[in-house]
Amino acid sequence: MLLSRRRRWQRWRRSRPFWGGLLAILAGAWICVLPLAPLKIMLQQGVAGIPSVLMGIVMIVLGLTTWFSPAQRTLAGVLTTLIATAALVLSNLGGFLIGTLLGILGGGLMFAWQPYAAPRAAPRAGEPKSAAESVSGTGNAESAVGAAAAAAPPPPTSHHDSQGAQP
Repeated sequence: MLLSRRRRWQRWRRSRPFWGGLLAILAGAWICVLPLAPLKIMLQQGVAGIPSVLMGIVMIVLGLTTWFSPAQRTLAGVLTTLIATAALVLSNLGGFLIGTLLGILGGGLMFAWQPYAAPRAAPRAGEPKSAAESVSGTGNAESAVGAAAAAAPPPPTSHHDSQGAQP
């Protein structure tokens, strides 16, 4: 029973940008809590604490959004990075730089995360082998050669390497 819970947790964690969301939640909590610290730590609170608390709450919500709606990871990642950068100016140096750095790193991880794709199985006998063949429906050798030639990148020239850098 414990093993099945652990496997379900691992499957859930790997099916979404978990670490990016966690860093965004930690950054939001850090930025949100610092303005509420004792006055010995903070120089002056005033109205400047309101944007800090709001930015922290929004970052926490964006982190939770990536956990429970991984399809929104791109927008959440960009917004988290922008808010973390804005917190640098608007919120006590972004939580003394810790909240800003965590937010930028978390936003980058959310934006860069891609879902795991299962490897494609080889086509069976009688099934089309390429997308061009399945669209045309002919399946003859000429269309297969034409589709393969159109999909293949051009060979590198003698004065360029494969990455495109010049000598």
